[in-house]
Formats: sequence, structure tokens, C-alpha cells
Amino acid sequence: MISKLPIPKPLVLVVDDSPATLEVLQRNLTAVGCRVLTADGVPGALEILRDSDVDLVITDLKMPGQSGMDLVRHVRENHGNTEVMIITGYPSISGAVEAVKEGAENYLPKPFTDDELIAAVCDSLAKLEKRREQEAAPPPIDTGGLIGQSPAMQRVFATIAKSARANATVLISGESGTGKELVARAIHYNSQRSTGAFVPINCAGIPENLLESELFGHVRGAFTGALQSRAGFFQVADGGTLFLDEIGDLTPVIQIKLLRVLQDKKVVLVGDTKERQIDVRILAATNKDLPALVAKGVFREDLYFRLNVITIAVPPLRERDKDLLLLLDYFAAKYAKEMGCPKPRFTKRAIGALSQYYWPGNVRELENAVQRVVVMSGPEIDAPDLPVEMRHSAARESGLSRTLAEVEADHIRRVLQHLEGNKTHAAEVLGIDRKTLREKIKRFGLDS
Repeated sequence: MISKLPIPKPLVLVVDDSPATLEVLQRNLTAVGCRVLTADGVPGALEILRDSDVDLVITDLKMPGQSGMDLVRHVRENHGNTEVMIITGYPSISGAVEAVKEGAENYLPKPFTDDELIAAVCDSLAKLEKRREQEAAPPPIDTGGLIGQSPAMQRVFATIAKSARANATVLISGESGTGKELVARAIHYNSQRSTGAFVPINCAGIPENLLESELFGHVRGAFTGALQSRAGFFQVADGGTLFLDEIGDLTPVIQIKLLRVLQDKKVVLVGDTKERQIDVRILAATNKDLPALVAKGVFREDLYFRLNVITIAVPPLRERDKDLLLLLDYFAAKYAKEMGCPKPRFTKRAIGALSQYYWPGNVRELENAVQRVVVMSGPEIDAPDLPVEMRHSAARESGLSRTLAEVEADHIRRVLQHLEGNKTHAAEVLGIDRKTLREKIKRFGLDS
């Protein structure tokens, strides 16, 4: 008899139309430390599965009405974190093969001894535990310059790993300076398209009258100045990845053309009528609230859904407390090496001021600040060496004479200022709903 189960106190659901069998299995499994639920048929089992997180289902194969095989299929389609074991008094090779194909990990013919039952249960639970460990620990990836140990960044890394294995469109959201392009590059260079081109485009940085030609290409004579045919970014990225940054700034005309490309996987050069097949993965990024733009009619809803297959929300630096010192050390070492000088040391006062700062420019702002102080300061960097807005942040935040309401009002005011009055985004940053935010704005007199 075993001394320890692979999973402590597993929840096991036993399904059999025989009351005697249910009693025996419940008694034996409880004796070794399992928590046991029972059902006399598939309908009762489905109700239990709907309401409980079951680790292992042990089901009879032959039952009146729906069979154990029907239950196996249901579990595999709807409860991926649950193992299944078949027991039957009608053993056959064909039955065993079908059970395994449908997803049953173990097939135990009757009659069986107590030891055989427990051994089969342990084997099923061990497979479940191994699968859970593999799913919890995604394969290592090349983060491409992204740095972070905070839980928020670990979630980003896990999603990057999963996205890299797929070919779906990804929408990367986050404030300016959070590293959205680095996320896109990490997805590309960890994917099967890594040998293809990664083509980044800033949709807001190309004049509207040129963007269509730049994206899709043009033929000779398509417009004044088109002296020869030219491939667009979609053709350049063929076989690779096209990264569309600031996707929220696309004009309605370009939105329609992009939607067609995503639907048909074909492009038409400006001035041409011939469709050209392309194989390009689209990664898009925005620092805007796309659902709000959709609601205003500024951004097409169908395009939004096409882009938003997989979503990665890159957290702002102020939500990455554990990463500030890590990034500070990395950038200090980087720019000290460029300058050919020893890496400077930050005093407690400097670190305190940086920790209290709101970081509206996020990681990009931090990098620029570190580069400046490495160039302008000596081997030790103190609070007075920091940019003026940072050196005063600690004193402002640590004023113990202010009331809680004053602190709250000041924080809400600064969030709204940074987000240019976008209440939907501000509510997300503050972790409250829009109604609560409106009430606080009114209470603190922040309407202006």
C-alpha cells in the first residue's frame, strides 16, 4: 500500500451505477487520503464537475443512458485540468484502445485488488501533477532586452511564450515607454518566424497621404512622384512579422484596407488591381483605449476584434515595484560601460526619491534619467543629482501632515493629468470603476 499520494488530498469523483461499487471505492480511496464524491450516472457527474474542481474522475464504462465514454469525452473537452480513469467489468482490447484515444489515462478491468486500484489512482495523479507543472512553467524564452522579476512581468513573459508558439494576431497595450516593441520583438524572435524579417512601423509617424503606399506598396505612375514600382512593408515582411505601433492612430480608410488584408491575406498595391498573396503575422500596439475609440466610432469594431485575438497588457513601471532596482542597476552598468567609467552607486536618498516617483514615461524615462546622471554625476549619485521632478517626489509623498483624503485627491489628480483626462483608463490604473472615479472627482473638486 502506498504511503503518500502524488497530490495531497486529491478530490476524486467516482461514477458507477452500482451502489456496492461506489461504497467500496469510496472506502478504499478515503483510507489513503482522497476526498471522494460519488454519482450513480453521467448526469449527476456533470453537475458535480460544474460545481467542483475535481482532480480525478473514476468512471464505469457501461452504465444505463450515457456511457462512461461520453463522460470521458466531456471531461477532455471541458475540464483540461482533470484526469480520467475507466473501470469496467467488460474488458476488451477495442474498449481499452477507444478509452485511451478519448483521453482516459488508465483502464482498469474488474475484478481488481485494493492495491491495483490505488496503484492506478496514483499513476493517474502523477501524470496530472506532471502536466500541471509543465503548464505552470512555460519554456524559457529570449526576452529580447525585457527585464523584470515582478509578478506582472512574469505574466507578460508567460504570455509571450504562449504567443510565440501560435500564429495569431497579438494586440499589445500599455502606456508610452513600457516596452511594447520589445514585447513584439520577443514574440517574433521566439517564434517559427524568427528567421524572417521583423518590420516595425510607427503608424503615427508616417503622414496620412504616404501611409497607404508605405504599407501596401505602389506601382509606377500610381501618383505624382511614383517614378517606379515599390514594395510596401507588407511585402518586405512576407514570411516574417509586421509590427504596427500606435495602431489607434490609423485613419478610417487605412483601417478598412488593413481589415481586408487580415481577412484575405492579400494586398493590392496602390494604383494596381492585382491581388498579391502574403504570409505575414501582425503584431499591433497602442497606448490608447481602443474600446473607448470603438464606442466613439473612431476605430472600427471589426478591426479591433481581428487584432485582439491575443492580448498582452504591459504594466507601467509604477506597478513593478520589484523591478525598479533591477532596471536601475542594469541601466547604470550599461551607460557606465559606454562612458568607460565604474558603475555609480545610488544612495538611499536617491533610491527613495526614485521609488516614490510616479514615472509617467515609464522605463524609457528611467533609462534616460540614469543615462543623464551617469554622464553628469560622479561615482555616487544622491537625490540632488536627480532630475528636479524626481528629487522632490520623496519629500512630496512623505509629508506626514497631509490627510488621507488629500493624498488620495493628489494621486487621482496626477493620474488624470498623466492620462490627459481619460477617465476610463484612469479608473483602470486606480483599480476602481468609472462610477466610483466620477464620485471622487466630484467630491475632491477635480472636474477642471
